[in-house]
Amino acid sequence: MNEVTVPEPISAKADALTLDHQIPRRELVAVSVCSITILILTAFGLWPIGWLEAWGFITGGICVWLTVRENVWTWPIGIANNIVFFALFWQGRLFADASLQIIYVALSVYGWLNWRRGTSGGRLEIRYASQTERLICILFVIFATWILSHILVAANGAAPFWDALTTALSLAAQALMCRKRLDHWIVWIVADLVYVPLYFQRGLPLTSALYLVFLMLCIAGLKRWSSGMSQMGSGSR
Repeated sequence: MNEVTVPEPISAKADALTLDHQIPRRELVAVSVCSITILILTAFGLWPIGWLEAWGFITGGICVWLTVRENVWTWPIGIANNIVFFALFWQGRLFADASLQIIYVALSVYGWLNWRRGTSGGRLEIRYASQTERLICILFVIFATWILSHILVAANGAAPFWDALTTALSLAAQALMCRKRLDHWIVWIVADLVYVPLYFQRGLPLTSALYLVFLMLCIAGLKRWSSGMSQMGSGSR
């Protein structure tokens, strides 16, 4: 299988500024073809999907794909996806998810800088979350879900509890991803299992399908990152 080769980085910063992981040419072609197909179908009105949802599908899919590949360009693509989904979710009255996109942008900037900067020893490596990090995430999800669900009931949100839960899970997952913690894939998988039926019920079929794709990519990402950690012998429980 042909692959896009990249010169060996001379530093952690240089590594982050390049495509620091080889990307199979077949994957690049497949992603490009899928993206162009979505745009053509939307432009000619061949399916009942608007431009916002179409661009959300494209940028979201590329973002997760690059994360699976541990590629730093996942962050700027992710920011573009956040902007698209802010508008889409606001229209669907999923206020927590809309607000979440603003926080995502801030976390994405942090993650982008963190992945580029690496550590004092060089490139930022994949690791398991520490017991403290896991405890903080669990407590955050419980507390944030409780607070947000009450706020969304008062705001007449479309699905207060589930919207609040997925918001809390997504924030926890994104924070762990910024630090390259393997555990973030597990949190995303749980969130996506809720997102798929939630968006379908809200009349966003392509978004629901997108999160189904996300779910499969998250499973693939968990396997790939776990394999990478095993090969490097890094990470500690």
